[in-house]
Amino acid sequence: MLAAQRIHPPSDATRVTRATPPDDARRVAALHRYQVLDTPACEEYTFLTELAAQLCGVPYAFISLVDAKRVWVKACTGLAMDSLPREQCYCSLAVLGQHATEIEDLSADPRTAGMPMTVSAPHMRMYSGVALTTPDGYAIGTLCVMDGKPGRLSAQQADSLRRLARQVMGLLEARASKQALQAAQAELAGLATTDDLTGLHNRRSLLSRLTFEVARTRRFRMPLSALLIDLDGFKAVNERHGHDAGDVVLASVGRLVRENVRVIDLAGRYGGQQICVLLPNTPQDGALKLAENLRVRIGAQIHREAGRLLPVTASIGVGSFNHMDINDADSLLRRTEEALARAKAKGRDRIES
Repeated sequence: MLAAQRIHPPSDATRVTRATPPDDARRVAALHRYQVLDTPACEEYTFLTELAAQLCGVPYAFISLVDAKRVWVKACTGLAMDSLPREQCYCSLAVLGQHATEIEDLSADPRTAGMPMTVSAPHMRMYSGVALTTPDGYAIGTLCVMDGKPGRLSAQQADSLRRLARQVMGLLEARASKQALQAAQAELAGLATTDDLTGLHNRRSLLSRLTFEVARTRRFRMPLSALLIDLDGFKAVNERHGHDAGDVVLASVGRLVRENVRVIDLAGRYGGQQICVLLPNTPQDGALKLAENLRVRIGAQIHREAGRLLPVTASIGVGSFNHMDINDADSLLRRTEEALARAKAKGRDRIES
């Protein structure tokens, strides 16, 4: 591999104004879809620049991406460089519609004669670049080679550079496909575990996590508690104001619960207007404190729909693992439901354990 040199273009370098394609905003958007700008160096891209320099018989090769205001270098051989202002970079020519750009003597071409890399070290003279073109036809950058002396690539070398440019685009497309797949998988996982209305876990996810937490509690003899929250007056909200108003209340309460539990806790929609909160490594006294905090906050919430106030309060049942009569998921849920029933029977807007 050729030794790398780092350059620092002089601040007073002559700037050459570049024409901007009329659809440059779309071209830049196409580049950003790949989410590759400012990412760490990758061996695969560096290998392609090394191969390009070797096949073309020149000391320098770059994979450059042309952003709105700058040209960012993804990989390079022979010269270490991060980015340049777009108007100071030869690769900015790639976005003007030409599939390939070859300049035999950069100092003799009015487009490039005053650029920093021409007039200052390393005093580039030859440039040959192939546009990196997206499937929808946008040139987002180049694979280019350069030399410190004038010259041209042979037909075979130019063909090799075009082939390597296609390999660069293949890597970019593969990366984009992998990211899209990961995003889709994450979205599907969210859909499978999340209640759309409240943003909390759905019942299936909640019960699955409960099974896990019970197994861990049994193995390590750790405390485990659960809260079952029921919204008082929720049925009246639906009857008087409609289900849309009820949805507003449920969404607000769901958000409040999410914001007031720990990272290790798990809150889920248990059914209807009921929310269950699993509290790993939490004894009963800690669960009671959280229940009171949630009861007060829910009662203080102001729910407004179509200009109407929709006050609700919460009755909360608290159950805790005791490794005796409450020693599995079913008994924990049953004890919590029984505690909630007592809270409702004793006047609501209260906590029972």
